[in-house]
Amino acid sequence: MNARIDKKNLVFLLCLIIVACLVFPLQSRGEGPSRIKLETTSPQKLTLTVGQSLIIATPEPVKRVSLVSPEIADAMVITPRQVYLTGKAPGTTNLTLWESEDKVSAVVHLEVSPDISRFKEAMYKILPEEKDVQVTATHENITLSGNVSSTASLSKVLALAESYFPKKVVNLLQVSGVHQVMLEVRVSEMSRSLLKRLGVNFNYISNSGQNIGVSLLNNLTGGGFPTTGSSYGVGVTDRINGIFRFLGGGATWTVFIDALKEEGLLKILAEPTLITLSGKNANFLAGGEFPIPVPQPGAGGSAITIEYKPYGVGLNFTPTVLSGNKINMQVAPEVSELDFSKAVTIAGFVVPALTTRRVATTIELGDGQSFAIAGLLKSDVREIVSKFPLLGDIPILGALFRSTSFQKNETELIIIVTPHLVKPMDLAKQTLPTDQYIEPDDFEFYLLGKLEGDEKKKSSKSGSPSAAVDKEMQLEGKFGHITQR
Repeated sequence: MNARIDKKNLVFLLCLIIVACLVFPLQSRGEGPSRIKLETTSPQKLTLTVGQSLIIATPEPVKRVSLVSPEIADAMVITPRQVYLTGKAPGTTNLTLWESEDKVSAVVHLEVSPDISRFKEAMYKILPEEKDVQVTATHENITLSGNVSSTASLSKVLALAESYFPKKVVNLLQVSGVHQVMLEVRVSEMSRSLLKRLGVNFNYISNSGQNIGVSLLNNLTGGGFPTTGSSYGVGVTDRINGIFRFLGGGATWTVFIDALKEEGLLKILAEPTLITLSGKNANFLAGGEFPIPVPQPGAGGSAITIEYKPYGVGLNFTPTVLSGNKINMQVAPEVSELDFSKAVTIAGFVVPALTTRRVATTIELGDGQSFAIAGLLKSDVREIVSKFPLLGDIPILGALFRSTSFQKNETELIIIVTPHLVKPMDLAKQTLPTDQYIEPDDFEFYLLGKLEGDEKKKSSKSGSPSAAVDKEMQLEGKFGHITQR
């Protein structure tokens, strides 16, 4: 009998403990949902994270609850005065509590935000150095704000965020550090040319002028046939550099010789420097523009407009700062020059051609490092032989019946590029080429013929009290105010 009573008491005690746990839940449990007390005087706004739960306590017993969007959250009444909420998806909805069938006890505006705790933990493990990145849940999206150390880190943070929240990332991050890139370019070109020519033209004219013999090979000489009462005329080109005439036997022999050996050397050196922001394009041209006539339709083609085409040493580059010591660049240098040997004539205007060497590449290197674009070699060899059949093939004497030309051109181009991360410089430390110039006085200019003054005057002028005062005078405060220290 006592054993039966003990069992009944034990069951009653267990039921009492369960009811007490449901009615008066322990606040010290770390794993359980948080609890808030709901006020019924005015609508309240609650924020919940996806996957987390919340228990709200009401002052009056709740008979029924209603959710506008059950796909966003889930509500369950566990006791007459407690409602259990669970976030299911990001969004907003309304929770209505009824005290009776026809009386509303409270209205709750519920906002469910994404769970960013797992993303923060992953970012701390993968990118521990990015401590200035702030992650905020905003409605259905997440917002990234603050600073990252480099562009490469920015790409990693965005890629990691997209893996957790696809197409729901708002990027407000800024890349810290220096974003101005100065590019030093050295363009060096050496061109060597060799030209050798040998040609012979001759003519034979009798003293009576009736008998003639002319050689017009390779158009070194020219002339017209004689008419009645006139003699044969000979014209020479600018290629003729030797003329010999022999008289005898009642005739005149004239020999025209084109013998030339020419060597040329061309050196081109350009050192342009450009500064631009990361991701922005910059270009440079050291050369000029030449006009090109363009006939316009109408008016019988007599209307002509002029277009200009650039030539010279050009540079086009776009840098991207990846980190404090890493720069990615798209570089496109170009070297061009006018070539009148391939010129064309348009409406009476001579338009030269362009000989161009162009390179386009993408590289990645550190601050202050250099790369060279070499191997741009060009070698042209041209050999032309004009000769009379049979006569030109005779050894030694055949040179009188041949005109030969040998031309060889060799060009080598090297481009060296060096990027630097730069900051604005101090105006007080800036020097100009005119700082070293001293104006000569009348004695130095007229009697001594000097274009610059004596250096001693410069040193004495710099040591004068007025110079010391000028040295101490600097721009401070607002622009336009000069104060003395």
